[in-house]
Amino acid sequence: MKTASATRTHHLTAVDPARQAFLLLRTVFTVAPIVFGLDKFTNVLTDWTVYLAPQATALVPLQPQTFMYVVGVVEVMAGIAVAIRPRFGSLLVAAWLAGIIINLLVLGSFFDVALRDFGLLLGALALNRLAQWSSSAQRNGASRQEQTAPRTT
Repeated sequence: MKTASATRTHHLTAVDPARQAFLLLRTVFTVAPIVFGLDKFTNVLTDWTVYLAPQATALVPLQPQTFMYVVGVVEVMAGIAVAIRPRFGSLLVAAWLAGIIINLLVLGSFFDVALRDFGLLLGALALNRLAQWSSSAQRNGASRQEQTAPRTT
C-alpha cells in the first residue's frame, strides 16, 4: 500500500513540467533520427544526396548514396542511444547535427535547413541538461523517500 507521501511524490513527478519536457524531447530525438536514418535507404521523404557537399565525398571516397547509407546507420544508432542513454545520446545527436550544419554551410545552400538544424541542436543540448536533472532528481527523490518513509517496527 502506498503512503500518502509516496502517492503525492509520484503525482508531482508525473505532472512536473521539467519531466514532461524531458520525455517529449527524448521521444522526438529518438523517433526522428530513426525515421530519417531509415529513409536514407529508401529516399521516400527526399533525395538525401542533394544535401551532401562534394567535399564530404572527397574526404571519404564513397558514392553519395553509399555515404548516405552510412549516415542512415549512424542516425538510427543515435536515435537508439537517445532512447537507452539520453545523457549520452543527446550529445551524440547534437554533435551529429553540428556536422550536418557544417556540411550545409560548406555546400553553400540550404541555409534554412542549417538554421532549423541549429534549433534542433539546441533542443538536443536542452535534452542533455534535462537528462542530467532527471537522473539527479530520481537519485535524490529515492533517498528522500527512504528518509521520509514511515518506519514499521
